[in-house]
Amino acid sequence: MIELVHEPVTVHALINGEKVDTKDKITRENPSNPSEIVGYAPLNTKEDTVRAIDAADEAFKTWRNSSLEERIERMQRAIKRLQDSQKEITELLSREHGKPVYDSEGELYVSIAWMEHACKTAKDVIGDDVREDENGTTIIKHDPIGVVSAIAPWNYPISLSTIKVAPALLAGNTIVVKPSPLAPLAVTVVLDIIAEEFPPGVVNVLNGEADVGIEMTSNPKVMKIAFTGGTETGRKIMEAAAPTVKELTLELGGNDPAIMLPSFDPNDEKAMRRLVVSNFLTAGEICMIAKRIYVPRSMHDQFVEKYIEAANKWVRVGDPFNRDVTLGPVNNKKQKDYVQELVDDAQANGAEIHKLGEILDPELFEKGYFMQPTLVVGAKQEDRIVKEEQFGPTVPIVAYDDVDEAVHLANDSIFGLTSSVWGDDQEAIEVAARIEAGTTMINTAAIQGLDVRYEFGGVKQSGVGREYGEQGLKSYVNIHIINNPNTKDLPHIPE
Repeated sequence: MIELVHEPVTVHALINGEKVDTKDKITRENPSNPSEIVGYAPLNTKEDTVRAIDAADEAFKTWRNSSLEERIERMQRAIKRLQDSQKEITELLSREHGKPVYDSEGELYVSIAWMEHACKTAKDVIGDDVREDENGTTIIKHDPIGVVSAIAPWNYPISLSTIKVAPALLAGNTIVVKPSPLAPLAVTVVLDIIAEEFPPGVVNVLNGEADVGIEMTSNPKVMKIAFTGGTETGRKIMEAAAPTVKELTLELGGNDPAIMLPSFDPNDEKAMRRLVVSNFLTAGEICMIAKRIYVPRSMHDQFVEKYIEAANKWVRVGDPFNRDVTLGPVNNKKQKDYVQELVDDAQANGAEIHKLGEILDPELFEKGYFMQPTLVVGAKQEDRIVKEEQFGPTVPIVAYDDVDEAVHLANDSIFGLTSSVWGDDQEAIEVAARIEAGTTMINTAAIQGLDVRYEFGGVKQSGVGREYGEQGLKSYVNIHIINNPNTKDLPHIPE
């Protein structure tokens, strides 16, 4: 076993450019070895939150007048520093989160790719646009909104923070960010690096529990809330935002279906590997991962056989710092227990449970929050493991008789984040158009099909608004029309 023990790190809150300590701390354990403390984050209070929002509000008065060129230049400097600090950031993320190092590197890569793309396209997307014709001159301004509250989850803490921070700052807003208590360390380091390239008060960072989040979503000085997390919390945020009619971007739960068409070839090893990765990357703890598989009944047995073969080749559970490992532990005990509950419920209802892959270090496996990935065969549409978002290393297979039924079953959910259709390209595209989702991928799924150039978000109870793409920038501005019309007499208006 590779040695994982390090000295604990301590991160601080950031309010108005100053690092702020707190008496009480959030203790973050190592999911691979819970007896090891990875580090400590501040346990901020409502009073700290008010201070941070006030600082952001005061900083906005001058920051809003900065030029777009200046904002881009500052962001590019921050990007360079993040690139220079990649090793330290990704190793800390793996220790506190549990994801393998290659996965942490991938998260930082996507984060930087989005920040670079936002810088590259900002002038075209949110720069002022002047239009002149025979009717006069119209200026389309993209004004900053004000103070933004950003609340990020634990599964991809860096990318799901920077997806909010980069467009907010480029648009001229100020921001208060709250990472999850279950992964607060690496993202706070990232946010500190970004904040150092901007004036005091433009970027503020708090760590804490529900009282911090409540103030961030109800304080009247906050003009916009950007949240990624569960649907139930999203509902509460909408209620908190209603009295002051705040702008909202909510990326919520997902229970993403993967439809295998009759034209899909289970003997295609590369395609099957892509499917396995799309089910189990980051131990299945991704909002946009394929969480339920629909397979033609006539193909079912062959598909199961080939899926298990592919999974056994790719799935290697163990120490996140072992480069042979593809899956680390589940992030926390509560999530592990929930996933196990869903698997046990499916088994009690008659499903077969197939354990997948290899456990590389049985001793470490017993210490941490590890789970051996499972394929649930014989699941029914009404089973909890099909209806609920597992967010862990298990996936059910449901058999269908015709494509119309598959589409119906895929859409039979309160969620609509992403989906995927697998088979002949043209047929898959036609079926994809019938799926109720924000994104549908063809012959791939999850992060393998993500493109930061295009909008990402959900329908139904999977969220409000979009991130990435042009809308990922435009959602942080107010459109302000300055119209200077030609003042010639208008014949239809009487004297």
